[in-house]
Amino acid sequence: MVQAWYLDDSADDPRRPHRPEPARPVGLEQLRRLGVLYWKLDADRHESDPELEKIRKERNYSWMDIVTLSKEKLPDYEEKIKMFYTEHLHLDEEIRYVLDGSGYFDVRDAEDRWIRIAVEKGDMITLPAGIYHRFTLDEQNYVKAMRLFVGEPVWTAHNRPADHLEARGRYMASLAQRA
Repeated sequence: MVQAWYLDDSADDPRRPHRPEPARPVGLEQLRRLGVLYWKLDADRHESDPELEKIRKERNYSWMDIVTLSKEKLPDYEEKIKMFYTEHLHLDEEIRYVLDGSGYFDVRDAEDRWIRIAVEKGDMITLPAGIYHRFTLDEQNYVKAMRLFVGEPVWTAHNRPADHLEARGRYMASLAQRA
């Protein structure tokens, strides 16, 4: 099951868990209210998993590729890791299915506070279009993930502030409806 919590205020290495004391856990229902979806799948069967195929069909995830983030595999590793950790949003959903390794997605809640979502092998997460977020590896410095898209892939990140974008407006309206 996915683990999520409110981040502490430390400026320490972002690859560390940053769990506050006392703990401030976040449950799946709170993530759903933010539009974040989560599935636990069998990553060892990703090439022939009927559950993954069902999700892809239901959500129209028609395009996919597999990426590995590690010092050995990712060109310009340090630069890319900094870019992923810069707060941004996308105009489309961001869908990631962790096939191996682990990392953290940080998302903003309705009050603009950071929630950290730990992802590991078998976790599939969908972040809604318009949500401010960022990603970092954990201290293992390795993740292999499937990226899924509706239609042709678009990787454009819009760094904060991007409140003027239509996707952000739609996202904020959806939060108000869920409240």
